[in-house]
Amino acid sequence: MTLADDIDAFVAEHFEDEVAFLAELVKVPSDNPPGDCAAHAARTEELLASLDLAVEAYPVDAADVLAVGMTSATNLVVRHSFGDGPTIALNAHGDVVPPGLGWRHDPYGAAIDEDRAHGPTMFGRGVAVSKSDFATYTFALLALREAAARGARLGGTVELHFTYDEEAGGEIGPKWLLDQGLSRPDFAIGAGFAYNIVSAHNGCLHLEVVVTGRQAHAAMPETGVDALEAATAILAALYDSRAALGAIRSGIPGIGSPSLNVGLIAGGINTNVVPDRVTFRLDRRIVPEEDPGAAEAGLRRLIAEAAASRPGIAVEVRRVLLAEPLVPVPGWERIAEAIQDGAEVVMGARPPVGGVPLYTDARHYAARGIPIVLYGAGPRTLLEANGHNADENLRLRDLHAATRIVARAVAELGGG
Repeated sequence: MTLADDIDAFVAEHFEDEVAFLAELVKVPSDNPPGDCAAHAARTEELLASLDLAVEAYPVDAADVLAVGMTSATNLVVRHSFGDGPTIALNAHGDVVPPGLGWRHDPYGAAIDEDRAHGPTMFGRGVAVSKSDFATYTFALLALREAAARGARLGGTVELHFTYDEEAGGEIGPKWLLDQGLSRPDFAIGAGFAYNIVSAHNGCLHLEVVVTGRQAHAAMPETGVDALEAATAILAALYDSRAALGAIRSGIPGIGSPSLNVGLIAGGINTNVVPDRVTFRLDRRIVPEEDPGAAEAGLRRLIAEAAASRPGIAVEVRRVLLAEPLVPVPGWERIAEAIQDGAEVVMGARPPVGGVPLYTDARHYAARGIPIVLYGAGPRTLLEANGHNADENLRLRDLHAATRIVARAVAELGGG
């Protein structure tokens, strides 16, 4: 048997185990917020240990966890050496957005329904983003371990990086592992979907804007300074700026234009009081060709100019998050080619390479000069998976294919 035959045989024989492994991960809530994810990490550690994998667990200091708005986080690392060669890290995140409303399935039930068009499909929060790739990467490693035991010649070291703060920015997950010197891989693959390879993505800037005026009785509004009226003028200026953003186009397929959204707003005291404070938060997506610093400076300038015409108004702007865009690091082509080689055999086509408008933890590896692409189990788009939406789902045939493809790609990168 060839190495590819060994991989395929292992994945086929143990696929029910892989599906059960994923179901156990879905059944343990790890919503972020509130970001209390230590229990999920503990369950994942148990499951990995039951597969005879040595797990290193790294609880993050409480102060660091609190600083990113979470409650608890534990990073998990598994290392397996096959001999001389590069180190390949496989990173997926276990924290998920809260389920929200509109589900037809229990978001923590991991129910499997038979889809007429796509075959067996598992439903649950995080089943596609990205608990699926806890399973993909774990069973790809197990397939390689079994192949090596059967005599396959493999090289390099495989590391699983399972982290828990992607929804909060990745500062205490992958970045923390790299900052602590706990890993320095030569290549990395991050959680993704099975029909395309992502080499670049948008950055994201979150700003909190606090507009302060002076309260007064609603019967005598002229005696106060209306913070809501001033905030309305600032918001109008921000919304008017979106047309210019739409004129900017990234040269990377799949990314499109920068965008701006105001997602949160609060303020006022009561209906019969002139509001003294209004707070809102905005989201500015930054394409890889843009300078994040210049994008932030432009927003701050726009806000200041809109507020300047409002006497008595004070405005405070605070950065909540700056996620840098993922810009391809030289060497990413080698990873993409290895994935395409495997996909051509398993799926009959070489998946295209492009970008996505969201942001991920991959940027933390790229910032260290580590070539990385995103690839894993899932359909063609986030919308098809209902990622961050009700009835998030994963077609199990995509999990099966991605596991075979990732194992092949890792073997090729390692010199096997």
